Amino acid sequence: MDQTKRFNLPRILMYLVIAVIIWFIISFLIIPNVQILATTLFKDGHFSTEALNKIMNSGRALESIKNSFILAICLSITANIVGITLVLLVDYFKIFGSKVLFIGYCSTLIFGGVILANGYQYVYGKSGIITNLVLHFFPNMDVAWFEGFFGVLFTMTFATTSLHMLLLRSAFKNIDYNTIQAAQNMGAGHFRIITKIILPALNPYLITLTILLFQQGLGAMSAPLILGGKDFQTIAPMILNFTNNPNSRDLAAILSIILGIAQLLLLCFALYMERKSPILTGSKVKQRFQKQDIANPINKVLLNVLAWVLFVIYLLPLLLVVLFTFLPTDNITSGEIDLKALTFDNYIEVFSEISALKPFLTSIVYSGLASLIVVVFMIFIVQIIRKHNNIWSNTLEMVLYIPWMLPSILFALGLILTYSTQKFWVANQVLIGTTSLMLIAYIIIKIPFTLRIVKSSFSGVDNNLENAAKNLGASSWYTFKKVILPVIIPVAAAVFALNFNDLLQDFEVSLFLYHPFFEPLGVTIYNTSNSPQTANAPAISMVYSVALMLINTVVFYLVYGRANKLDQF
Repeated sequence: MDQTKRFNLPRILMYLVIAVIIWFIISFLIIPNVQILATTLFKDGHFSTEALNKIMNSGRALESIKNSFILAICLSITANIVGITLVLLVDYFKIFGSKVLFIGYCSTLIFGGVILANGYQYVYGKSGIITNLVLHFFPNMDVAWFEGFFGVLFTMTFATTSLHMLLLRSAFKNIDYNTIQAAQNMGAGHFRIITKIILPALNPYLITLTILLFQQGLGAMSAPLILGGKDFQTIAPMILNFTNNPNSRDLAAILSIILGIAQLLLLCFALYMERKSPILTGSKVKQRFQKQDIANPINKVLLNVLAWVLFVIYLLPLLLVVLFTFLPTDNITSGEIDLKALTFDNYIEVFSEISALKPFLTSIVYSGLASLIVVVFMIFIVQIIRKHNNIWSNTLEMVLYIPWMLPSILFALGLILTYSTQKFWVANQVLIGTTSLMLIAYIIIKIPFTLRIVKSSFSGVDNNLENAAKNLGASSWYTFKKVILPVIIPVAAAVFALNFNDLLQDFEVSLFLYHPFFEPLGVTIYNTSNSPQTANAPAISMVYSVALMLINTVVFYLVYGRANKLDQF
């Protein structure tokens, strides 16, 4: 049965859709990246090793590369450990106040980037409340104890577990609870059940999460900039500095290629492991998972204490950021909390004009369209890859990971260089200065992440049910709608929400490609923070950030629905 029949579409329409996908990939994925690399690495038509020599002779650059790889490796370990622990505390064990704990653990879904790094600085930095508290007992303590590798790793470990709370929990609910009951009847304890049943069932997701964590560690920007200090500089801020200088973009390209090659090697290894790993599908007889009692009283107390300590770690930085929006700028810069100085002046200053809402509406429209389009197309493409496992489908998959090779800022420059003049494959249109180019860029930069997560979600599809439906005469579209879609839709919704919230605060791509009449929120926050005419810039920037967090919260609430509430979430 060919692909046309599987989707119950006319052959001509199927070919048209495939042609559009190929055109989009070549026009906006391959050509811009080739353009930026050719422009920066070739001089007078010849390949130049000058940039590579500069990198190899720069101790600072080599140290940054080493730091990035150390951070990526360590983050892949620590974030997975913490993320798996959170899922077990919320969904496996009976822990007091698990629903409240879940809300705290999910705070990083709406609280990330620069604002999160600032929040951790307010708690643990030189003027942080924890630092000031400890100074009362240890006056000789180094106030910069949180700067450097430890501070960056600690912050990013807790900042990157949001994927575990969404995706790993969704996979956890597909585990056959009958298998766990059978293991318990045979005398297996919690540790053996977790290591022998639960973790192997989550393996496809853990592979994907490890790739994403490694990639986030390599490309870390906010945490190293704010918390790294002089002793721990990573490569992403250096790439940004090089990119902003037209004379050093060749250096940025070389550094990007180094990181891109590392990510692709990891991806190839992960794909190899994924193909070798057995596919454990979901339960054929759905039975609600029952949380497990902790028989040992000491272990019960320890796990409950651990759960609530983690809750405080997650929620304290967010609460401080919200609190500081009600304080004057002097309190924000000094880190002092004066309850007598609480005021609504910052909010009044920001929202006293209707024009302040325009950046929010602009970002909501762009982020919503891009997130919806990329999720729908990746579901379609993953179905092709899944049903046609050959050299062409594998090539298509690897091509779609190209955006991971270059940082988004270089990709934006590639679009500018390519489409600043007329090109016949886009109907001789100059796309620079149009409203469509930033939307295209948003879609492109989210393709690799969406592809990996959506592909992992298909591991929960029971192939036996799919084959049974076809044997009973169900059409491919009906089978997809009734068998496959219910399994992947929670993950697809999660990916939509994650993409939406991430694009909502995007700055790097937006800064280069936004239409002058439609300024997105990330650019507005940046302009406000760095405007010399804005005396209250830090406070105003925080107000925008809190408003952004509220939008993110509403998005997750709408995606998962009021009826489902926390249990279904």
